[in-house]
Amino acid sequence: MRRAATLLALGVLSWLTLPVGSVRAADATPKPTIRIASEGSCIAPPEEMRRNHMEMLKHQRDRTLRQGMRGEKASLNECIACHASKSTGSVLGKDNFCESCHAYAAVKLDCWDCHQPKAGFSATGAKP
Repeated sequence: MRRAATLLALGVLSWLTLPVGSVRAADATPKPTIRIASEGSCIAPPEEMRRNHMEMLKHQRDRTLRQGMRGEKASLNECIACHASKSTGSVLGKDNFCESCHAYAAVKLDCWDCHQPKAGFSATGAKP
């Protein structure tokens, strides 16, 4: 018991004596590779897109399926058109836009169960 208390005290003491501006472990965590194929302005700032893109897509999905509204800026096809790799035309793959972040965050991409991850293709794989 004494040994555990001593180790805890040493750990707290060493943390308190870190120099200001030192690199914390969380800051040293590698970030995902994100390559934006078509640079320009997105429909929202990056911070908002990171937090809310799934909600935007869900709302657009509901408008498309229930109200027949197509061609809005928050559509999956518009996202793919801007973010697909120039070389593969896809948002999937280790270094491509969607898969790199979703793999980093350990979030399953289920969009591609129904939709084509390549620019210029419909869900069936045929060119529109």
